[in-house]
Amino acid sequence: MDPALQQALSQTNFTVWDWGIVIAYLIASLAVGLLVKRHVRDMATYIGAGRAVGTKLGIAAMAGTEMGLITVMYSAQKGFVGGFAAFHIAVASGLVTLVVGLTGFMVYRLREMRVLTIPEFYERRFGRKTRILGGVMLALGGILNMGLFLKVGSMFIVGVTGMAADGGALKLVMFVLLTLVLVYTVLGGMISVVITDYIQFVILSAGVLLTTGFAVHHLGWNNIFETVAAEMGSKGFNPFESEGEFGVDYAAWMCFLGLVGCAIWPTSVARALAMESPEAVQKQFAWSSVSFTIRFMVPYFWGICAFVFIMTAAPDLKAVFFPENPAAAANNLYAMPVFLGRILPTGVLGLIAAAMIAAFMSTHDSYLLCWSSVITQDIVAPLQRKKMSLKSRVFLTRVLIGAIGVYVLWWGLFYEGSDDIWDYMSVTGAIYFTGAFAVMFCGLYWRRASSTGAVLALLSGAIAILGLGPVQEALGIAGRFTGAQVGLFTICFSLVVMVCGSLLCPDKRAPSTLEQPSSKRD
Repeated sequence: MDPALQQALSQTNFTVWDWGIVIAYLIASLAVGLLVKRHVRDMATYIGAGRAVGTKLGIAAMAGTEMGLITVMYSAQKGFVGGFAAFHIAVASGLVTLVVGLTGFMVYRLREMRVLTIPEFYERRFGRKTRILGGVMLALGGILNMGLFLKVGSMFIVGVTGMAADGGALKLVMFVLLTLVLVYTVLGGMISVVITDYIQFVILSAGVLLTTGFAVHHLGWNNIFETVAAEMGSKGFNPFESEGEFGVDYAAWMCFLGLVGCAIWPTSVARALAMESPEAVQKQFAWSSVSFTIRFMVPYFWGICAFVFIMTAAPDLKAVFFPENPAAAANNLYAMPVFLGRILPTGVLGLIAAAMIAAFMSTHDSYLLCWSSVITQDIVAPLQRKKMSLKSRVFLTRVLIGAIGVYVLWWGLFYEGSDDIWDYMSVTGAIYFTGAFAVMFCGLYWRRASSTGAVLALLSGAIAILGLGPVQEALGIAGRFTGAQVGLFTICFSLVVMVCGSLLCPDKRAPSTLEQPSSKRD
């Protein structure tokens, strides 16, 4: 690591008292996993919390999950490079989530059908082969999507605490955080996830309010806007400016991602399927639209404040993040945690560190449980000739949680790419959700949708991988298409092949799943 960045990381207000706050929280989280283990009775309890989550707890759990540390980090990165123009992503997310809550678009019908996972819906609507393929695409895109969560979250801890970022510090933090998440997720399943998400929501809310107040007090409200205007110009405020970080196609892509984040992405849908009724699902999403907006907007603002601080009050950091040779610039993911480490006083810094670790854990537990249960319920179980016992399903899900955790550790250590974290996640997630949108939308609202169309649509999602920088470089097409353009094309293509496949190869029997909810299933 560059000595200048090492020096920048070392200048933090983080002390032993802050470590005490963090350690106390971690112990409490592990205790929850141990206490709720005895309540796990079957697969519905393990991955769906018995479908007994009330509206208020569901809203808090949704907020705790969706504002993960990875969200804070990639959002701060977007604010750091794009200024206030990045706020359009938050607005799009909140508005789309509100519309889903008011209308019940897709999530109401899914909860009414009492499915446990999205691929289970595929089977009920299109057959077992579609379920297995859907499970494979979902697991592939989802696990690849979370590959950098651990590394990016650990970078925050290293940056805010002042640990030496070279040597084994980053690896040690990654290993410890992953171990903590694995322990209580493996033990408690969705019950543990929901309860800890609620605790994390409380801690996270307090930490977010304090940090934002300190940032504004330290920099000055007018100074923040004036500096962005002076350094970035109009592109720091207008997301549609062609020379800025975003553009019209990017904004359109963000609107679709707002729908994905609340109604298609499995970790959010899992919250809907764990609610006590379809009506509670609508209330959950309507109220959660506020948290979906805040989860982006506040970290964007922290990234903007980090930019202003570096440009106006920290010449040593300006030399690190904006050197004369752009190729020598430090990873701007460190900018926000270094900024917080310098402006927050001891005690408050420990609280925000605990809040961010809480956010880290709430996202990881949900994702680990989601992808492992998809593999168990939607790939392995349907392939078995004999019905898997409930005990076998829970055991396999726990084993898979550990295996995915090992992959996340390995991928975070070895993957090298130039994409912003948010853009990396959008592209990798699109492998699943572009095809899934076509299948879910047509499957829920169009009677003529067929299994052939569904299979073609799911497979077409693989086109989205062309949006990744390393893939474009390997194919010699780097710079020709943005990730947003590839994503928008894949959405349209998936819908076209879904419709064409359904019209050309209709199913012999009409679906019966759209008229009546099914009885309770495992």
